[in-house]
Amino acid sequence: MATRKRQPRKITAKDLFRYQVLTSVSISPDERYVAYTVEHIDEKDNKYYTNLYMLDLKIGSNIQFTHGKQSDGKPYWSPDGKTLAFVSTRDKKTGIYLMPISGGAERKLIELEAAIGALNWTPDGRTLIFTMRYEDSHYIQDEKKKSEPPAYRHITRLWYRLDGLGFLPKDIFQVYSLDIATAKLQKITGGKRDNGDVTVSPDGRSIAYVSNRAKNPDLDDMRHDLFVMPITGGRERRIPTPAGPIESPRFSPDGKWLAYIGHANPNDAWGVTNLHVWVVGVNGGTKARDLVPKFDRMTVDQSIIDLAEGHGPSGLEWSADSKRLFFLSSDTGATNLYYIPRSGGKPTRIYKGKCHIKSFSVNGPSRTVAFIGADISNPGDLMTCPTAYGGETKVKKHTDLNAFLRTDIRLARTRDLMFKSFDGTEVQGWLVTPPDFKPGRKYPAILEIHGGPRVQYAHTYFHEMQFLAAQGYVVLYTNPRGGAGRGETWAEAIAGGWGDLDYKDCMAATDYLETMKFVDKKKIGVTGGSYGGYMTNWIIGHTNRFKAAVTQRSVVDLKSFVGSSDFGFSLNREFNGYPWNNKENYENCSPITYFKNVKTPVLILHNESDLRCGIEQAEQMFAMLKVLGKTVEFVRFPQEPHGLSRHGRPDRRIARLEWMLKWFRRYL
Repeated sequence: MATRKRQPRKITAKDLFRYQVLTSVSISPDERYVAYTVEHIDEKDNKYYTNLYMLDLKIGSNIQFTHGKQSDGKPYWSPDGKTLAFVSTRDKKTGIYLMPISGGAERKLIELEAAIGALNWTPDGRTLIFTMRYEDSHYIQDEKKKSEPPAYRHITRLWYRLDGLGFLPKDIFQVYSLDIATAKLQKITGGKRDNGDVTVSPDGRSIAYVSNRAKNPDLDDMRHDLFVMPITGGRERRIPTPAGPIESPRFSPDGKWLAYIGHANPNDAWGVTNLHVWVVGVNGGTKARDLVPKFDRMTVDQSIIDLAEGHGPSGLEWSADSKRLFFLSSDTGATNLYYIPRSGGKPTRIYKGKCHIKSFSVNGPSRTVAFIGADISNPGDLMTCPTAYGGETKVKKHTDLNAFLRTDIRLARTRDLMFKSFDGTEVQGWLVTPPDFKPGRKYPAILEIHGGPRVQYAHTYFHEMQFLAAQGYVVLYTNPRGGAGRGETWAEAIAGGWGDLDYKDCMAATDYLETMKFVDKKKIGVTGGSYGGYMTNWIIGHTNRFKAAVTQRSVVDLKSFVGSSDFGFSLNREFNGYPWNNKENYENCSPITYFKNVKTPVLILHNESDLRCGIEQAEQMFAMLKVLGKTVEFVRFPQEPHGLSRHGRPDRRIARLEWMLKWFRRYL
């Protein structure tokens, strides 16, 4: 008797345990191999592990290179293409390892209780160059002994904490060299300021790195300098660049140029000014120049996802002939790969599509680019395409990491759209309908609002949206004004005045939802996290049209946020001053000012170790709404930082989704 084929089912919150998440790619100098890392969750351990894999482009084989319960990352090829260097965390210790691609055992070069940056080989293959910052010794001892925290912490810096990390160590990032043969570690740079983002010159004689030498680097945090120093140490030389942020410096293969991503506005609001590709002469003969001054987009990835932590590194790579530079750019819901001539001009898109390219790699002759490509139904696979300098090229997919989404799951249908706001401005969005959608039936709906605010929803996979749709909800998520992907004017539209145009765009999105015959107008909810939580709070204080709200890791009081957030003190650039000299604007733009108007039942989800939007924001909201007699409940997630939804403890990520569902089921 023939066995009955199992029918695909709807996705569940616990399918989170099944995802294989591609986190980095690195193509070999001869362009034959691609090393890549894949993260998965061990359901029994309730932990994340990452292993290293190898693709042979010549024969098409994929091999797992490392095994075990560890976190391998930052793979980097030796100049001869025979060895991979990578960083691995095992048993709470971080080490640098070497792996021959011909086979054989990995070799641990060194083990350090420190944060280690990206690895760089010297051209002779004898040394690794990287940035590193040691952990505080008392922190390390406490971890080993599992003892109580220290009796006190003496704070002198303004910026002394970072979400996801906690209290910053006393040590700072410096550049180090590690001898491959002897494993001898040597510090190259010194001083009292962080030195980071190191790159090695093609002749192996120099390094370039970024440092903030402003009088008060915590307050003046976007005034970076670019330096060059002999690789053996010694006197540093500043490369003249405009005041502003600098990241991802790269020596050209001919050694004459340094490229970087940055802009020339050290007083920028929160991510308004476009980051662009710049080039400057190494020897000071050529001034720094923006290669794409008329390109009204960022030359970085600004698309958000919920299966990985934050954005990948800013991609910037030279072609082998030093004539072109490759980079990513987010535009109207997509992140694509581009190149630009070193002389400047109009960027050329290598691959066009409704997709999200998260990371890429070029090497050697730079005929092929390897990248992580995702779309609305695929969290990401390893892909390659030619770097033909004439326009868009064909893409080849080499992995199928999440085949279960195609074979076992009935995904909800997602379609992208544009709708008009109150003033005729077109706003982008995505509409997700339940996988068992039936024409003629009315469905409850949920409006999702992204964080940031200067990020964008994109043509990329979202577990949360699929989960809510699978539970019978129509989901609309949009990119209102103030976000990314539409240029500086779009991003600046809300600077100094959150809750105006962004609110009106969200209301226009809700109007659009209500025009759909299959949406039950009486059963629409709203949710969002971080800035999206701020907007959720703002909305329920200004309208009663939503029947339920779930606010997550949110902001309610901008005045207290300035002092309680890990870098809330930088909010002055967004709101034209501080609460003590611009009190009225802070109060007018704070959702807590309008909580007396709230009639919508609201669930507060917040993380107790959130240093970005501190738990005190949620506590203020809960206390005030309770005192006012509003319908409110509060769920706290212990030990979790701001990024719970993306990379928190897996069982808590699932609990978060289930709490959202409980609330919407109760009130929609």
